[in-house]
Amino acid sequence: MGVADTLANYFDFGEHETDYRTETLAGITTFLAMAYIIVVNPTIIAPAIFGRPPGEIGADDQAEIAGEMYYWGEVVEMLTVVTILASIVAIVVMAVHAKRPFGLAPGMGLNAFFTFTVVLILGVPWQLALAAVFVEGIIFIALTAVGARKYIIELFPEPVKFAVGAGIGVFLLFLGLQEIQLVVPYESTMVTLGNVLESPVAALSLAGLLLTLLLYARGVRGSIVIGILTTAIAGWALTLAGVVAPDVLTPEGAYDEVTTDGVAAMFGSVQYDFTPLFWGFVEGLEMITEEPLVFLLVVFTFFFVDFFDTAGTLIGVSQIAGFLDDQGNLPEIEKPLMADAVGTTAGAMIGTSTVTTFIESSTGIEEGGRTGFTALVVGGMFVLSLLVVPLMSAIPQYATYIALVVVGIIMLQGVADIDWQNPAWAITAGLTITIMPLTTSIANGLAAGIISYPLVKSAMGEHRDISPGQWVLAGAFVVYFIVYFAVEAGMVVF
Repeated sequence: MGVADTLANYFDFGEHETDYRTETLAGITTFLAMAYIIVVNPTIIAPAIFGRPPGEIGADDQAEIAGEMYYWGEVVEMLTVVTILASIVAIVVMAVHAKRPFGLAPGMGLNAFFTFTVVLILGVPWQLALAAVFVEGIIFIALTAVGARKYIIELFPEPVKFAVGAGIGVFLLFLGLQEIQLVVPYESTMVTLGNVLESPVAALSLAGLLLTLLLYARGVRGSIVIGILTTAIAGWALTLAGVVAPDVLTPEGAYDEVTTDGVAAMFGSVQYDFTPLFWGFVEGLEMITEEPLVFLLVVFTFFFVDFFDTAGTLIGVSQIAGFLDDQGNLPEIEKPLMADAVGTTAGAMIGTSTVTTFIESSTGIEEGGRTGFTALVVGGMFVLSLLVVPLMSAIPQYATYIALVVVGIIMLQGVADIDWQNPAWAITAGLTITIMPLTTSIANGLAAGIISYPLVKSAMGEHRDISPGQWVLAGAFVVYFIVYFAVEAGMVVF
């Protein structure tokens, strides 16, 4: 038996009726959809290290890390390498241990919470915040190992489990439409339709989206990848031809770098040495005894948000892949949960925020990815990105967000599994689906469904159908929101 056959057997290709071509294409698709994190995460985390909002930091400013001074560009480069490495660690565990086609990386939203809420608003040192993320990861590893996380997730009410996929779909759809400027802010109604005649990004994105949808409708494999790459190439072509100004359809600064010094300039020296961030993490561990109450609150908040974000994402993308059983549970869910726990722990040690499963994994699943080999391909692409970090940043973000719109539409099929005639299902599922996009939080959508379910069931006289664990789960969310709103209102002062 050759290596190819051995790998195919290990990843159960026969059981999932898949092959190398399908899994590889799915992995590439997922990577392209989530590759933006390589560029975005460093720019979000870096202000925490500088201790100032992005608008107040110049290219010549320096930050002290482990006793040495570093410029903004050097810090971003270190964080770029760290982002990639943390993702690789988590994805390898997902591929080899869990054998699921999910990609992982430092989470959007969680990294913003790390920088803007914890460090810049609450004034927690970034080193201590990293220590909190590390402890959160250790707790996750322990809870996952004993099956506690699996038990809690299985307490989710049935309508919540079946509504999560559609909720994430609407969330992706809304996010994607905003990023490609087809939905824009509007004072009277909050949002409105973007003007494609005024916005080159909206016009090109609309063309790319239409191409992708038509290819998908015709059953063309790799339609999402084709859409992303075609749109990105078109943006560069229009810029180089002088049809649009630089930095409009291309990433900021990329055009000047290419035209001034040539493509080779994009592959200049990168700050691969991230050990200063590790020593910053070590400093954070030493700070725990200095501010124990602040540390515990930060750990609690990171833990709560990450737990339910990850749970919602896993259930949502698993529903699209057909992995859920009749009760809406993901068999052996503790294995993919272990991947994000290990990734979070390792990521904190080298300098980045919480690692989590990415909802963009659904793009690869839609392309047919069903096994851990898809995740292995995603991890391989992250490894290659270490060599071509500047080239990855040449793909405009709007091109990648086309994938979210397409997948968001596809994920709406989850509403067909909901019993809309049952008030408990209708109210719980309806709140879960709508609260996610309206508050831009998967965890908030889950909270709305989990809190409302026992209340509605009790009002219907069916309180005996509610387990004590579901009441405890709903109560935990209430406590979380009380703490969250108290911090937001300034009632909790550090």
